[in-house]
Amino acid sequence: MSESSELDIGIRTRIAALVTEASATHHDHAGEASARRRRHVEELLGTGLKLLSDGCDVSQIKLIENAVKEIRRSYRVFNRFRGVQKVSIFGSARTPEDHPDYIAARSFGQSMAAEHWMAITGAGDGIMKAGHEGPSRESSFGLSIRLPFETNANDIIAGDDKLISFKYFFTRKLMFVSHSDAVAVFPGGFGTMDEIFEVLTLIQTGKSPIVPIVLVEGADKDGKPRGYWRQWEYGVVENLLAQGWISAEDPGLYEFASSPDDAVARILRFYHRYHSSRYVGDQLVIRLKRQLLPEQVAQLDTEFRPLIKSGHITQTGVLDGENEHHDLPRLKFHYSKRAFGLLRRMIDRINHFPETGATSP
Repeated sequence: MSESSELDIGIRTRIAALVTEASATHHDHAGEASARRRRHVEELLGTGLKLLSDGCDVSQIKLIENAVKEIRRSYRVFNRFRGVQKVSIFGSARTPEDHPDYIAARSFGQSMAAEHWMAITGAGDGIMKAGHEGPSRESSFGLSIRLPFETNANDIIAGDDKLISFKYFFTRKLMFVSHSDAVAVFPGGFGTMDEIFEVLTLIQTGKSPIVPIVLVEGADKDGKPRGYWRQWEYGVVENLLAQGWISAEDPGLYEFASSPDDAVARILRFYHRYHSSRYVGDQLVIRLKRQLLPEQVAQLDTEFRPLIKSGHITQTGVLDGENEHHDLPRLKFHYSKRAFGLLRRMIDRINHFPETGATSP
């Protein structure tokens, strides 16, 4: 039985009428985008009604209800800041305020705010508080999780309308990942490991767009990184490589920063010429801030041939099916949807090409 036939036609008709009435009340604009919004809301309402006949118990229905409420509330907050780039900052809640890692996180957040970025942290103490203290309350989001042994929010973000409280880790993680244009990870424990591996897994499997992931830490007495992340790579990543559980290009999804300023520079460099990407059918479309030379496109086509399932990399304008950033030049190719670490290397190559001065295809 199809999903659409599980509800009585009369119920589906009343759902459609209810959505149409609500759209008029909230001044939803006409057009294809609004029609698609209404269709998806109808499906959402229909899915909720199907829970009555699916045999779900009360606890299961409450979980779905609460998760949807958390996601909706979060989008309402973040949607006010569309177009503003954001960096998620992860790290230990136990880091003392006089610790080199705390000082580094505070400096990093302050420097990112100076570049007009906003910071997203878990709203607790330690690195999370440093990630708010640096950029200030005005440039911060706090995504707190309700736990029995930690405060809900640090004194910098407490009471702010950009503080969002979550019951579930999975809805909280969704907000971290879906709104981040970059990720900065400072030393931490199990929670920090969970966060970095969540981001790496989503990018490695193509479930999340590639963004810069920088590993940052405080300095020792000689002004050099204290060694946490090198030990992590040696103890964890190199073991995974040796066992064959990850591919040789996978460590290319993250990079080490020698200082907070270096971390900022690496994030900004990622967006030097690269803008964003999306799929249109079976084509991967990479939007560029500035056009490439024909010989540069040809170099990409040769150097990154393993990424191409068929055809060639070509430079183009906006494709049918795209509804934003119409003014930007693009690269497109039939992507194999494998080796995302190699795709990250291709983005680096694009950013390092000499400038042409051109801005459109």
